[in-house]
Parts: sequence; C-alpha cells; structure tokens
Amino acid sequence: METYAKILLIAIPGFLILVLVELAYGAWKKKQTYTLMDTLSSLSSGMTNIIKDVFGIGLILISYPFLKNTIAITQLEESTMLYIIAFVCIDFASYWNHRLNHSINVFWNRHIVHHSSEEFNLACALRQSVSALLGFGALFLLPAALLGIPHKVITVLAPLHLFGQFWYHTKHIGKLGWLEYIFVTPSQHRVHHAINPIYIDKNLSAIFCIWDRIFGTFQEELADEPCVYGTLKPVQTWNPLLINFQHNWGLAKDAWYTKRWADKFRLWFMPTGWRPKDVAARFPRPIVENVFAQKKYAPVYSTKHKLIALFHFTGITVILGYFLSHFGDLTYESQVAFGILVITTVFGFTSLMDGYRWAAPFEMVRGLIGLSFLLLPTNSGLWETNFNLVALLFLYFLLTLAASLWTYSSLPKRIEIATA
Repeated sequence: METYAKILLIAIPGFLILVLVELAYGAWKKKQTYTLMDTLSSLSSGMTNIIKDVFGIGLILISYPFLKNTIAITQLEESTMLYIIAFVCIDFASYWNHRLNHSINVFWNRHIVHHSSEEFNLACALRQSVSALLGFGALFLLPAALLGIPHKVITVLAPLHLFGQFWYHTKHIGKLGWLEYIFVTPSQHRVHHAINPIYIDKNLSAIFCIWDRIFGTFQEELADEPCVYGTLKPVQTWNPLLINFQHNWGLAKDAWYTKRWADKFRLWFMPTGWRPKDVAARFPRPIVENVFAQKKYAPVYSTKHKLIALFHFTGITVILGYFLSHFGDLTYESQVAFGILVITTVFGFTSLMDGYRWAAPFEMVRGLIGLSFLLLPTNSGLWETNFNLVALLFLYFLLTLAASLWTYSSLPKRIEIATA
C-alpha cells in the first residue's frame, strides 16, 4: 500500500491542476461548468475512495492470480504485444463490470456516486465509490487468465487504465472525428452521464468504444438532445458517504416492507430501479420524468458558509497530503487515526453544507474529541516529536469547533427537490 500511496502523491496534484485549468478555461470562455459545493463534494468523494483503497478495505471473492493459475492454457512471453493484449483484456473486463453496475439493483449502489453530480466536469470524474466492498472483477478477466497474462502486468496497467478515463469528463471538447470510432471521447461520455431517456445506460466502454458498438450499447450525442446530468432519483446531498449507501438503504427498506418473501430476495438482483408493486404503491419514490424541467440541487449559501466549506476542504487536503507522504513512517494506529479524521471531516462538513440540523452538533463533538485527544497526558510525547503537525491539528480542531458554533443558528437552507 505504501507504493500505491506514492503513486497517488504524483497523480492527485496532476488531477487537481487539470481541474483548475478547466475551471479557469470555463471562466475565460464564460461557459463555467463548476459550482463550489458540487466541486468540493466531488473532490471529497475522491478522498474517501483513496482512504478505502489505501487500507484495502473490502473482501476479494475471487482473485486474478487464483483464476490464472486455475484456468491458464498458455503463457504469453514478455513483450510489447503482451502489454497491448493485457490492456485490451482489462478494457474488455471494465466494460462488462460497468455494464453489470448499470443493470442490477444491488450493483448500482457501487456506481451511483460517480453519476450523482448534476454537473459534468473533470472533478466529477473523481467521484469514486467506497461502497464497492466485494471484489469479483477478476471474473471479467477470464480472457487474460486463459492467456496466462502475469498478475504483475495487470497490476501495472490497471491504474493507467483508470487514469486514462479522467480526461473525457468535460463539456469543453466537441466531437473528435475518426477517433469517435475507436476511443471513448468526451462526447460519448457526456451521453453516458446523461439521464435523457435516449441516453440512459449507453456508452459503457472505458477506453475503446468498440465494445459498445459490438454489444449494442452505443449512442451518439445528438445536437437536438442536450445532455442533462445526474440520476433519475436525485441524491439531494453533497455528502459522498450518504450517496454511497443511499440506494442500498432504499432497497433494504423495500425488502423490509414488501409482503412477498420472494420479492424480499429478488429485488436486490432485479434490473436497476425495479421495486415490488406493493411498496412502490405504498411508498412512491418520484423519479425525473421531464429532464429539461429538472431543477438542480442548490441550497442557498452565504459567504460565511462558503468560507467554512473551503476551510474544511483545505484542511483535509493538507491532512491527506501528509498522510500519503508519510504513510510508510506512520504506525498502523496513526494511519487509522488519519483515515478516520479524513472520513469524519468529509461527512461532517458536507452534511453541514446540506443544512442538516444535526450537522453543527456533530461538528462540535468532532472538534471537542479532536482537542481532547491531543491534550491527553498520554499524548504529550506527540507534542515533543511532531510539534508542528500536532499544533496544526490542534488549530484545525479549535477552528472546527468555532465554525460549528458560528453556523449553529444559521445553517444553509436545506431544500427538497420535487421531480417533474
């Protein structure tokens, strides 16, 4: 995991620089695709995903090495062609894994956070899941396993394949001519993120668009059908942790209330959006019917609210940077403490910006716990060995407490959007 942390230390600044470039370009062209809280929510979601991945949280149901050792019928020799074939196999697996997420109720929960933004920009590419806790992606790498492609090759190429999906999350690049027939482009991926009926569940490929063309899921972006982004059941929150489990919570409630025992089980594995008739009638959940009449989730913020949100986001950015750069030097207990700090900060400040009444008390308690922990007599050694870090954390928790008191009587106005 230390190596992964070092890779992230290189990748994250690059992603953030490109986000800033796109933001500046949008301002210059007077065609801005960013809003403050949506952007902070997207970037914070990426941070929660980093914590999950660094700690390797999840259960691997079947591993690629096991699959390869079990079914390999040949062993490709080390060569440039080996890496090309392996990359194509990874892309093929990505298509089917992605298609599964869009097709089955329980698996949609793993992916909904990536589609939850009602904007479309490079930042929303970083909305990645923390709820994908069961690892079975190796099953889609059957062609690679049959060819005996070494695990180390898959390990090297997988991050490159993932990073290669970042650039096309933008509205500023139009159609790219003949490249549209080979690669996934911004135009094609705008379609994928759109909730227009003609665009739903289309363009599922990651790098090569040939899979969509072969398997019947390709849809061109139409000039007379502008893309509308988000989900058919708007998430109505900036909190990435709530978004990550919102869909499965709805499924769990349906499983509880439905009267038929068969429906309690099968609703998890039915097509995305399916609900038992009895609970759909008793507890209707409105979905977007007219995408062009849909209003975006946009609570009203004062300058004070914006400053508090930026303060917390800056704080966790610094904390995460320290965590990744010193990952190998930290004890496991310290690693866990940093992880909890990042997760609770994201949860707290995004809930505060959602306008939940319990968010300000939650932030007060978080600030008090942080201050109390740093002032424990048993932690006096931390002040001696890491004075600058501990002093910064002390200041952060103190300001967190002050900010929660400052906003207690003037939370952002929480809104509920009626779908149309």
